[in-house]
Amino acid sequence: MTLAEELHFGRTAERLHVSVARVSQAIKKQERALGTLLFDRDSRNVRLTPVGRQLRDDLGQVYQGLRHSMDKARLAAQGKTAALRVGMMPNNVHELRPYWDTFRAQYPQWGLHILHAPFADPFAGLRRGEIDVLVTWLPVEEADLTVGPVLFEEPRVLAVSRDHELTGYSSVSVEMVGDFQHVGIESAPITGSTATFRWRRPRDGRSNEAPLSSISRRPSCSPASGRRSRSSRSR
Repeated sequence: MTLAEELHFGRTAERLHVSVARVSQAIKKQERALGTLLFDRDSRNVRLTPVGRQLRDDLGQVYQGLRHSMDKARLAAQGKTAALRVGMMPNNVHELRPYWDTFRAQYPQWGLHILHAPFADPFAGLRRGEIDVLVTWLPVEEADLTVGPVLFEEPRVLAVSRDHELTGYSSVSVEMVGDFQHVGIESAPITGSTATFRWRRPRDGRSNEAPLSSISRRPSCSPASGRRSRSSRSR
């Protein structure tokens, strides 16, 4: 199931905390048991075969149900009735401790799990039902997600070389930064950060794309729209 989601042996091994060889061995064992390939793979790509897609779809609900049952059993053993799973894009988990302490004080019957959200696809956990709410940078423009309140704001900082002409200014506007070569974003989820960048030079003295420094850095809470009521009560 993990390899079917990631379609990458390295990322799958990282998520499962095992070696790439162990993942490969496990898949080959499953394929031998079924008598067919589940994945087509070469040196660059990993793709599900038709049988692999069918098995992924059939196992999805069973797998989620098993995980949910195990989670409920663990919570019951701790005297908890449920748990709020919070995905984090920023790394300042400790700075948000007042929120976590307030939640625990107001909802002692609930557990609280803080999980890391990957930069490459920060919304995947929400869509797979693995987290209930995501703390991420704005803007977020996803039709199936509901953007919650702003938790805090961070200032923007522009980093340039010591001999750069902008060092003569105490502050600069987005328009001024747009006159210089900068890191642009292309073909990535619409969010405040991404793992995929490319260098872009200004055209005709002005860049047609927003520079990195213009991206909002306001972490916010983004619950899945189908769980809006529950998430609102939990925050």
